[in-house]
Amino acid sequence: MDISKEVNFIWNIADKLRGAYTSDKYKDVIIPMVILRRFECALADTKKAVLEEYNKDKDTPTTVLERLSGYQFYNTSKFVLKELRNDQNNIKANLINYIDGFSDNIKEIFENLEFQKQIAKMSKENCLFSIIKAFSELDLDPKIVPNHTMGYIFEDLIRRFSENAEAGDHYTGRDIIALMVDILLFGVDIQGDNKVISVLDQACGTGGMLSIANEKLKAQNDKAQIYLYGQEINGESYAICKADILIKGQNEKNILKTDTLKNNEFPNEKFDFIIENPPFGTSWGGEKAKDGVEDAVKLAHESKSRFFAGLPAKSDAQLLFLQSALEKVKDNGKIAIIQNGSPLFSGDITSGESQIRRYLLENDYIDSIIALPTDLFYNTGIATYIWILRKSKPKERKGKLALIDASSFYVKLRKSMGNKRNELNELNEQNIAQITQIYKDFKENEHCKIYTNSEFIYKEYTIMTPLQKSYTITDESLESLKSAFYNETKITELENKDELTQKEQKELTKQKEAKELASVIISKLNDYKDDKKYLNKDEFISFLKQILNIKDTKTLDKIAKVFSRDDHEAQIQRDKKEQIIYDKDSRDSEIININASIDEYMRAEVLPHLPLAKAFDEGKIGAEIPFTRYFYKYQSPKSTDEIKLEFQNLEKEARELESGLFDE
Repeated sequence: MDISKEVNFIWNIADKLRGAYTSDKYKDVIIPMVILRRFECALADTKKAVLEEYNKDKDTPTTVLERLSGYQFYNTSKFVLKELRNDQNNIKANLINYIDGFSDNIKEIFENLEFQKQIAKMSKENCLFSIIKAFSELDLDPKIVPNHTMGYIFEDLIRRFSENAEAGDHYTGRDIIALMVDILLFGVDIQGDNKVISVLDQACGTGGMLSIANEKLKAQNDKAQIYLYGQEINGESYAICKADILIKGQNEKNILKTDTLKNNEFPNEKFDFIIENPPFGTSWGGEKAKDGVEDAVKLAHESKSRFFAGLPAKSDAQLLFLQSALEKVKDNGKIAIIQNGSPLFSGDITSGESQIRRYLLENDYIDSIIALPTDLFYNTGIATYIWILRKSKPKERKGKLALIDASSFYVKLRKSMGNKRNELNELNEQNIAQITQIYKDFKENEHCKIYTNSEFIYKEYTIMTPLQKSYTITDESLESLKSAFYNETKITELENKDELTQKEQKELTKQKEAKELASVIISKLNDYKDDKKYLNKDEFISFLKQILNIKDTKTLDKIAKVFSRDDHEAQIQRDKKEQIIYDKDSRDSEIININASIDEYMRAEVLPHLPLAKAFDEGKIGAEIPFTRYFYKYQSPKSTDEIKLEFQNLEKEARELESGLFDE
């Protein structure tokens, strides 16, 4: 769709702000002015009728004015942008009067955009008139510029303005959304006269996902009743989304300015489709989290109202958005949500992330995960994935999960747009159609791998070897005995204090007594330094008893530990019941698939290296989806001849460059 005329016109208007605004602040004026002009054009045909009715009775009910305007909004001011130009001396006051004439729902939009500040600034900088004049000449009549075209215009403007956005806030291009919607609609019955379909986006931004979902649903069933719902925390994005929803004739009360993590909105609603791209790396807890969010999340988790599967690391809320979507989707509905790589594998086996993945797999909620090409977003080039979730899968998909590697399905942009260097092409059966078909086919090929859910569930075993220690008295071990008994630094610190508390005096006495005991032990054992190695603990303890005349078992064990060393030649130590004692310091862990035999694993992987090792099951079960591992392709290293040729070519190029620089 060619929108270059409109976008270039608007972008040229932005040049009028040069000097008064820095380029990164142009959007503070351009976005609200585009919205204002769009509303004005939409109301142009009915403005006269609304004014006549309002001027007859200032208490005319809102419902009457909305009926006359043809929209869920209206304007009762006598002004429009063209008329504002006729009174330059009062243009600021008249513009404010014009905006105040809108219905409350529109005024809220401009309040969220903080447009009054910009009006004052433009007036002070003497550019208000030129901006109003330019926008009054921009035709955004819905009959000339339909909603889907307006969506493209907004997308391009916001894309330009969002190139400097924070790393986690990714404006989602229409190409990505189109793919998500096409996959969502497959396998779901949306046909029938007056079919009621609800769509939710919990991080709706400017409403792009809702708009495209609406367009594609209408294209497949123009008789369907489609209801769009959205939640957005950013005031500017919320305002743009609400403006778009109003123009579409949707219920603007279904678009809420709210913190999705903190507030459980639409608690009594269940949705046919949920589509969203929540921010990456947003903190829900700790110092970086917004006030009240951590308490709200923990409460919802404890009550199992939303975050029922677990809590991820406080630094990343992606898996919270996913759980919230699951709570709100209908049993026969579908979810498409964009995530970065972190939710696939972050966290150890007992972590919140691992337990959330386990919950999703054990309940058979993950339908597919699709790896997208990199460099698809305007302000990040990282790897991203579309998770498709549903509570009720068709028979052939039950208990299974499809991994689809679509990272090679893209076309290069002729010119990069921020970090966006690639796009998904909707035309000529390319990209979007290809990826969607792979999803529909649900067959294994080079781009699709299908596994049972248990493939990604793992159990962790603790591996330990028997405790085998030998004991030898050396200068080094005698020196170590000091720190095992007392703390010289602590003694010095307490002795240098002018006054000691009762507790400190007790501690000093204890440390001195321990030092004295250590000195006696070292003195007695100093005569027994040699290379003799005791391979049996009981034998060494018996020796210590004889030399030191100490009977306390704990003290003897403490001394013996100082002189101990790991030694596979030593006797295996056992407890009073003759059970083998395993060395906790040798503790290691092995993670294997839940269906695998630990005995077979030990025989193949561990016992050849540690013949006496034993696996202990501590009941630790978790899940991980190492996506890239399943599509890894080995590439043999280059031969020495190839590398040599490359160096020779580089050397030749360097000589040619040098010659070009210095030859006259």
